[in-house]
Amino acid sequence: MKMKLDDDTLIIADCDSTQFNIIKSWNLMRWNRSRQWLEGACTRELLNRLSTLVILPATIEKERTKMNELQEAVDEERMAEEPVPLYNYPVKYPLFKHQTRGANMALLTFGLVDPPEKETKNG
Repeated sequence: MKMKLDDDTLIIADCDSTQFNIIKSWNLMRWNRSRQWLEGACTRELLNRLSTLVILPATIEKERTKMNELQEAVDEERMAEEPVPLYNYPVKYPLFKHQTRGANMALLTFGLVDPPEKETKNG
């Protein structure tokens, strides 16, 4: 199986019939008849499913890891008891907790700020 990441499109060529049927059953990729390959949006869900099926190339695995880390950061922000603003928001009054969470999650999702580094506990 050959894989290529072209902008935000994942392209898969030369897969066997079993792999093709499994990937096609997910309804995340479409068959390009003229080029004889599968193509679809490069999403976290698609990359995680593919990683259970085959070993991903290093560049695509790196993208999958990055997407998973971003989702973890958004989830942590969603569950934070006392959210800390990731940016000095230009507002007159202090934001409520839910507003701070929402603004932080938007900044993370759109890639305007990097996820905060995780603290490692020394054992």
